[in-house]
Amino acid sequence: MDYYYYYTTPLALLLAWTLVQGFTLLLALTTNRSRRKLPPGPSPLPVIGNLHLLGNQPHRSLAKLANFHGPTTAVVISSSYMAKQVLQKQVSAFSSRSIPDLVQIDNFHLLSVAWLPTSWPQWRNLRKILNSHIFSVNNLDASQHLRLKKIQELLVYCQRCSQMGEAVDIGAAIFRTMLNLLSNTLFSKVLADPYENSGKEFMEMAKGIMLELGKPKLVDYFPVLKVIDPLGLRRYNSRIRKLLKLFHELINERLELRKSQNDQKTDVLEALITASEHDPQEIDRKQIATICLVSYL
Repeated sequence: MDYYYYYTTPLALLLAWTLVQGFTLLLALTTNRSRRKLPPGPSPLPVIGNLHLLGNQPHRSLAKLANFHGPTTAVVISSSYMAKQVLQKQVSAFSSRSIPDLVQIDNFHLLSVAWLPTSWPQWRNLRKILNSHIFSVNNLDASQHLRLKKIQELLVYCQRCSQMGEAVDIGAAIFRTMLNLLSNTLFSKVLADPYENSGKEFMEMAKGIMLELGKPKLVDYFPVLKVIDPLGLRRYNSRIRKLLKLFHELINERLELRKSQNDQKTDVLEALITASEHDPQEIDRKQIATICLVSYL
């Protein structure tokens, strides 16, 4: 019996390896025939495609591939037929974007204008609200003094550190300035004070979510892995929930403030709450909190 396994096991492994290599070669030949009209690029492997070429720094890997295969990063539509296909027939496929698994937790992507399909009425309603209350020319001009004030505070902070002989973490200082600029625009509040070291937890949560959203993940390329949740990515859902809880608290605080005071704020939160009171079906508190979260991300 040992003599039988001694000779048959290597032969079985050799046969299996030969079959795999033959299948891979056949698949590569078939794929190359179908790719004759595609732009130049690396030949993909079965199952994983070209994922192995991305590495842990995709932007550098893509730059190296561009040096070898050419710098063309777009497909030019050169005929009226293809333009009609892209802009009319298949507009939903070309105008939408892939949704990372991380933002699909608790259907978060269905409440955000950043992830909703552009063909949905909900996306058009949210876009109309954002254009009217956040990105309009009048609102941007009205908040210009806030941006100037935060830049001046950043310069004063750097000058003070220089006078005291302290090193300045430029990245952290700019990140804190951007958070305060957004918090002033949205809530008329300062969430991160550099002198009192306040808002550190908020900064860490926002930074952690942004880092995770920017990382390439296997589950986004192989949706079947959602069942096993590789790398425990869904644990970052707690950070999103904490931020949403904070924004809900700010919304409730503003609602209580509106009851006790006659004068109203002129920030984004006030405009969104007013829009919600006029038409609750168009935007509710949950969507307001989601808009605030997406603004930070």
